[in-house]
Amino acid sequence: MPRRFSLRLSHTQIIALGFLMLIITGALLLSLPFASADGRPVSFFDAMFTSTSASCVTGLIVFDTGVQWSMFGQIVLLVLIQIGGLGFMTLVTFFLIMMRRKVGLKERQIMTESINASSIGGILSITKIILIGTLIFEGAGAMLLAIRFVPEFGAIGIWYSIFHAVSAFCNAGFDVLGREGSASLTKFAGDPLVNVVIILLIIIGGLGFLVWDDIRVHGVHWKRYRLQTKAVLFMTLVLVVSGAILIFIFEANATGKDMDVGKRILTALFASVTTRTAGFNTVNTADMAASSIVLMYMLMFIGGNSGSTAGGVKTTSILVIIVFAISGIRRKPDANVFGRRIHEDALKQSVYVVSFNIILAFVGALIIGAVQPSLGIDKILFEVFSAIGTVGMSMGITSSLSVAGRVVIMLLMYLGRVGSVSFGLAMLERKARPAVTYPTESITVG
Repeated sequence: MPRRFSLRLSHTQIIALGFLMLIITGALLLSLPFASADGRPVSFFDAMFTSTSASCVTGLIVFDTGVQWSMFGQIVLLVLIQIGGLGFMTLVTFFLIMMRRKVGLKERQIMTESINASSIGGILSITKIILIGTLIFEGAGAMLLAIRFVPEFGAIGIWYSIFHAVSAFCNAGFDVLGREGSASLTKFAGDPLVNVVIILLIIIGGLGFLVWDDIRVHGVHWKRYRLQTKAVLFMTLVLVVSGAILIFIFEANATGKDMDVGKRILTALFASVTTRTAGFNTVNTADMAASSIVLMYMLMFIGGNSGSTAGGVKTTSILVIIVFAISGIRRKPDANVFGRRIHEDALKQSVYVVSFNIILAFVGALIIGAVQPSLGIDKILFEVFSAIGTVGMSMGITSSLSVAGRVVIMLLMYLGRVGSVSFGLAMLERKARPAVTYPTESITVG
């Protein structure tokens, strides 16, 4: 009897493969002639880069989105952004529920891993909350943006409103205002309505779906929140406020020198929020002060929160490392925060994630720097941190990257969305082997 072939994929491998299939499908659609505004198809490689950026909700582009792509092409990008932001398993699970199909244990487990839930209990109700919440937030955002975009651009302003609401909520950073002569949202740098709506959409999308559920259940009662929710809300507030204050100070003699105080506050707040994985900009990033650029490296690397539309190493990873570091300095046996003790496994996972992402970013910068040294190390580092953090901001070198450079950026965007540690586990996952314990020996550190 011939041996029957069966391909068994782990949950992590299914998620990684799902994103890859989404990227390839998007590339095929974007390489069609009618996906381009001028009817001339782009190369498959360029379509692949754009599809990767959209599916991984990054926003790095080699073409101006509003100029290059037709309505069909822009719709494809919007679908990729939506699926990439929510996770394809979220939509698969929702469709199974809508079709009254049984959602099996395997599907529930994959969905649980996809949004970083701790257990499969209630995962179907959380899926419904994710879809309904997304519809409400994106719909409200689109209607508010329409107040400004429709009078400004006419009927096409409705499409602009929908596109930017989805792109902001999914922390993608794609915009279609290039045909209107605006680089990203620079035309609306001093507009309170547009800025506040985009900021709120970015923050809400980046909070995390489990945080939504906790807030929905417990309202505004801080003491009832899970530790995850408290950590996310605390770190989000600290990073947004401190980032805005520092950028406000740093840009006093740079992009903000000709602005009034109100506009400077608005642009600083917007920059602080969007840098953590959203990718929009209201001022030219290349014109910003060197100190602001260094700060943005840090914010891009940290990113948003676990189980959200955002990328980066996540705020909770940084908080865990900081808490353990403070506990170690103070010679305390436990790492405590908000009245709870953090398990050492969380520290190990946080160190894995941060270490792998740092290594990937610098290896990527090393490769691009070796191939194209003329680009400048500051711009290269900005690009790689933007890619692995799925941010999408750039200092203007994306379209100048060589084939090798673009391949590096595509890999970083993919790993940033799937998760570098998760991807590594997916590729190396195998059946458990008997454990081998080696002798212990001390090593000097620090």
